[in-house]
Amino acid sequence: MKVVIGRYVPGSGFFYSMDPRTKIIALILLMIATFLIDSFALMLGAIGLIVLLMMAGRIGIKRVYLGLRPLMFLLIFTFVFQILFNRQGEILLSRTVYYSFLSLALAVGLVVFWFFTKKFTRFKLFYFVIMVAGLYAIFTEIGNVSPFATGTLAIYEEGLSMAAFIMLRLIIIVTLSTILTITTKPTDLNLGLEHVLKPLKIFRINTEDIAMIISISLRYIPTLLDEANKIMLAQASRGVDFKEGKLKDKVMQIVSLLVPMFIISFKRSDELANAMEARSFTPGATRTRLHQLSWKRLDSVAIGIAFLALSLSIVLRISPWI
Repeated sequence: MKVVIGRYVPGSGFFYSMDPRTKIIALILLMIATFLIDSFALMLGAIGLIVLLMMAGRIGIKRVYLGLRPLMFLLIFTFVFQILFNRQGEILLSRTVYYSFLSLALAVGLVVFWFFTKKFTRFKLFYFVIMVAGLYAIFTEIGNVSPFATGTLAIYEEGLSMAAFIMLRLIIIVTLSTILTITTKPTDLNLGLEHVLKPLKIFRINTEDIAMIISISLRYIPTLLDEANKIMLAQASRGVDFKEGKLKDKVMQIVSLLVPMFIISFKRSDELANAMEARSFTPGATRTRLHQLSWKRLDSVAIGIAFLALSLSIVLRISPWI
């Protein structure tokens, strides 16, 4: 199983026995607390606490990693962007960058070598880091023979701390969302969202339909990704390689993937509409529920801990003595 976004994974931890309303409210409170934290040490402590909760709730680290993997490019891009363009604080590292024909030739050769060999390694992220380190060594140490231009690569203290801080914040938010989706059935998530959004009925907002749209969207993310994987494997068996070829060929290959994906999406939506119509679903009408939510002592404790974490983050944020 390579996709966990929106996918329910059966288990037996205490997260599975919690009310979905509790998990949704706790998720919102903890996300707000995460955005209020402005200390790197507190952010590390929050990650440590989440890891302990995952171990106590019998949620494997690998499952959360699968939820983070689609965002690895965003995390790396954010980290590098902050390091290169945030120039506040003291300079931690300053190196001269040499632009010469030798450095450019070595850099192009390294990138081409990485591009054609990355598919043969399992640890693609680690391999990418090695490639970036190689480019750094080429432009700062190896390629300084007859340079036609030079520059300065500087890493500032504030840039490095902010890069790590933002990356940890994104990891916490995605981890909390992944824990919610893999421990909550789509039907329970829909019912929990309806109860949480009920106050919006004061403004004449149909919260039941909004909750159903959200839950259906989360439910069909892994389904559509699985269908896309099947189409790619079927096309690969016919000689189509999405990783090779010119840019024009890759665009045509993506188009050949999008067309059946749209057809499958419309077919799935039509089947879902027929199933809902067969069950006499009427938008806006009052509906009865087969499963009723029950609030337990564990839910009260979880909400109390979430409120405590939010209150503590507010106090630490506004307190002038900390």
